[in-house]
Order: sequence, then structure tokens, then C-alpha cells
Amino acid sequence: MGKNKLQKFEEMQTFHNVFQYPFATLKENSFNLKGNWNAQFFKNTNPVILELGCGKGEYTVGLAKQYPEKNFIGIDIKGARMWHGAKQALHSNLDNAAFLRTHIELLEHFFAPSEISEIWLTFPDPQMNKTGKRMTSARFISLYGKILTQNGIIHLKTDSPFLFAYTCEMIKLNDFPVLVSTDDLYGSDTADEILSIKTFYEQQWLSRNMKIKYLRFILKQREKYSEPETEFERDDYRSFGRHR
Repeated sequence: MGKNKLQKFEEMQTFHNVFQYPFATLKENSFNLKGNWNAQFFKNTNPVILELGCGKGEYTVGLAKQYPEKNFIGIDIKGARMWHGAKQALHSNLDNAAFLRTHIELLEHFFAPSEISEIWLTFPDPQMNKTGKRMTSARFISLYGKILTQNGIIHLKTDSPFLFAYTCEMIKLNDFPVLVSTDDLYGSDTADEILSIKTFYEQQWLSRNMKIKYLRFILKQREKYSEPETEFERDDYRSFGRHR
């Protein structure tokens, strides 16, 4: 690990808006903010919204600035990237922004049922070879349903035609109400101040003239979700920089 990363990890230990809770610790002790994010951290009753795979936290910070009446938590396992957003939130005195360093698969350990109102998925890896790792697969949709409020909202912003097509089919197959769907966000009249927040990765895709796709849909909670059997055309370009 580089010296710069070590310095960031050490500095984040002093950030009151960052929570780092290893799985080994979770096995021994439950997370004290589970079910208590509003009362004990944000100290209000406002909706709590997650950004999963937040990277450098551009969306978490941007949304927190635009919506002081809502609370936002950016989640990622890459602490060196998260440091940027966490530090910016501190400098901007954003009391409605927090960051959690953990694996997304462990969400249930950190949030209680119905504690979350919305989830943002910003440029996740499309995982073309591994269905179960796709952030909009039945596996993850089931996980989201366990912490979202009734009729909770999911946002997907992606450069990947593959992931967009796959998610559209997931939505259709499971009869999720669609609020917004576009395969060319900035070429449509859909983009607004929220959707125009550009992450580090989005700026890379736009520099390559990639069209950005966006979906907003309601997750209808049920015991089991169906997985598409359709074969989807694979992305014809090479991903870069997703795991920095």
C-alpha cells in the first residue's frame, strides 16, 4: 500500500463522518447505528439515502448540498477514494452527509428494515460475466428490499448499454414501476441539477463520447425476484479506471 493511501486511512480515523467497521468486528458486536442513524448521527427525522459504490463521493456530497432536508450516506470499500468526499463534506460543514467503508453485501448489518428511502447506483461495474455480482441483479435487489421503505426508489446511472438493457429487463420482469428511463441522459430533457452531478468515472466516459443512461424505478418488495434469461449484447468497449 502506498504512503499516500496510508496517510488517508490514518486521517479518516479522525473524521467524525466516516465509519469503518471490519467484518470481524461485526461478527462480535452489532453496529450501534443500525436503526438509529436518524436519532444518533443525523439527529433529525429526515429521509436517509444511500449511494452504493460511491467512489470519491461526488454524488453523496453533491446531493447533500442540494438537499439539506435529506440525509446521505456514501458507501464503498475503497477508503482512499472515499477520503476525498468525506474531507469535502467536512470542509463544507455538511451535517447531512456520512460515509461508510464496507462491502455492499453487508448492508443488512448496518441498516434496519425500512431505514432507507432511496438508493443511488452510480456507474457500477456491469459484471457481464457474473450475474450475481451485478448491482441490479435479483440477489442485490433482494438485499435492497430488506432495508428500503415501502415503495423505496432506486436510481441507476451508467455508461454501460449492457447493464442498462439488463436492468430494464429486470424491471419489466419483476413489474417495478418506472419513473424515469433514458438511454441518453444529456441528449434528452431529463437531466437536471441532480442528474448533472458528474462523478470521476462519468467524466471519463463523457470524454470518450459515451452516452449516459439513467433509470429511476420503485422497488416493489416481495419474497423472491425473477432473473432475466435473455442474452444481452455485450459492451463493445473496454472499461477503464473503475477500480482505482
